Amino acid sequence: MFHNEWLSTMLSEFTASALLVVAGFLIGRYRERRRLKGRDLHEYDFFPYIATPEKFAEFSLKDFRLGVHFLLRGHDARAARQLIFIGEQNNVRALLGADDVRAYEKLYAKFHGDSIQDDSREFLDNYRNIARLIGRTFPHMGIEVLIHDLSNPSKSITTIEGGEVTGRSLEMGTTTLLVDLMRRVNLNQDKLNYELQIGARRFKCTTIPILRKDYGVVGALCINIDVNYIDDYVLASAEHTAEFFRLYSRIDMHIEENILSKDEYRLAQAGRRHFRAAAPAG
Repeated sequence: MFHNEWLSTMLSEFTASALLVVAGFLIGRYRERRRLKGRDLHEYDFFPYIATPEKFAEFSLKDFRLGVHFLLRGHDARAARQLIFIGEQNNVRALLGADDVRAYEKLYAKFHGDSIQDDSREFLDNYRNIARLIGRTFPHMGIEVLIHDLSNPSKSITTIEGGEVTGRSLEMGTTTLLVDLMRRVNLNQDKLNYELQIGARRFKCTTIPILRKDYGVVGALCINIDVNYIDDYVLASAEHTAEFFRLYSRIDMHIEENILSKDEYRLAQAGRRHFRAAAPAG
């Protein structure tokens, strides 16, 4: 009986110890994942962009410096790598004082800064191609399509088609609309079909965030339509309206390809000309 009690006690203690080890391991893994995940940089007060009176985002060296020293003392890899990403785009080594450069170099080494910039341009390449092709689908129609690279809001435009609509060009900066976008993503709010009125100008806009794991919002695809151009110019005369729709329907090549459902394909073969047309008799 004594042997059985001893064995039972040992098994109980072993089981309890094993459970504690497993629990400790799982808690450690959870804490490690949280440490690596961290917070997005814009959730901190030292997010290094401020709004100018003209509502443009301007790099803040003061806030960047505060971020370097704060994150160097902690373990928020996500925010630290985002800060490094912005720092490299803004050439901060030439802007910071000697002591702050040394602190930045420590942060850069601690969070493996060399790996951050390597694929940044490649990551956005496909998005730039998407914007280029969408923009060229609607040429000279008062429609602007562009890509913002939010790693460097002061020179964020990396692709733009239809730039005559707003007068912007490559390497121009973003407004606070895109700083606002990063906050809206956290609230699951889409920026779809919103209106902008700037002086006498009026636009219909959609801004689509570009997300990247461990960096949050790194860019945006934007579509801006000049509403006054449509109202005041296109619709002002039959000639202008006809020219607008000639551009709308313009083609550059002909390809044999089916994009219709089976039912629509059958109706098209029977003579149906568009999606609102009545089905052919018989």
